[in-house]
Amino acid sequence: MKTILITGGSGFLGRNLAIKLKKNYNVILGARNNGNNQLAQIKTNCVVTPLDITNLTSISDTLNEFKPDIIIHAAATKYVDISEQYPMECIDVNIIGSQNIARIAMEKGIKTIIGVSTDKATPPVGNIYGHSKAIMERMFSSLDSKSETNFVCVRFGNIAWSTGSVFPLWKRMTETNGLIESTGPHMRRFFFSVEDAADLVISAMENQSLFHGSILSLKMKSAQIEDLLNTWSKIYNIPWKKIGERPGDKIDEVLIGDIELPYTEEIILNGKPHYLLKFNQRVNKPIETLISSANTERLNKSEMEKLITELPAI
Repeated sequence: MKTILITGGSGFLGRNLAIKLKKNYNVILGARNNGNNQLAQIKTNCVVTPLDITNLTSISDTLNEFKPDIIIHAAATKYVDISEQYPMECIDVNIIGSQNIARIAMEKGIKTIIGVSTDKATPPVGNIYGHSKAIMERMFSSLDSKSETNFVCVRFGNIAWSTGSVFPLWKRMTETNGLIESTGPHMRRFFFSVEDAADLVISAMENQSLFHGSILSLKMKSAQIEDLLNTWSKIYNIPWKKIGERPGDKIDEVLIGDIELPYTEEIILNGKPHYLLKFNQRVNKPIETLISSANTERLNKSEMEKLITELPAI
């Protein structure tokens, strides 16, 4: 049985990936928050280990002990506003931490690394968090040809009910304030479930021989935040109001940018449409228009209700 190490493994995505993968793989969850690590061990019944990706020795010790065949690199500083306020932390974790993982993994002959990225990395990039993830994407893509280690990245939208999602925040406001305060009802975002997010990672991992050096993304739907707020308000009978915007926020997110179009094609994977991007390698049938939360298909009412009301198991 192959061993998978998930960095940032005690987080929302890591725990849900562990549940899906542990039947077929030996899953190790590595993260630096030992309180969350204990909870993750209880919830997943997987081995959990302290791991700080900003520390080369910590990475080396972890790889020496568990000898993973595959690394799913999900560890990151994920909040746009915190990254704007504390840029050094974002750079240390998202850029230098990703470099550390890649460097030690190549030295030890790890077969596959899956880097978890975000639509905020797509050009035009509008904040420090997005830039940090864009560098990770480019770095992993460039490193793919440097050793026997295969690198693939997946590009996410917003995972419903993840730690950085608006849903847990709205839930706390619903329970404590009786009023939801939103910085962006006029904004639009890509949304998908943690099930779809985990499946995207697994698809990239299981097809790494075809997709290495590339960025894989699911063809996601978007939602106007105001529509989500109104749906939430109707379900839970709670009002909302607009407040000031946060530093770094944009009105729309872009999944495939203008300069990426010649290198991106639409593919069908497991019966679902995906986008496959390989930097600087032109494709025969490129997509013709940039893909943004403004011009993509919108979530309908029932889809929004499902995302809001179906709480993840862990």
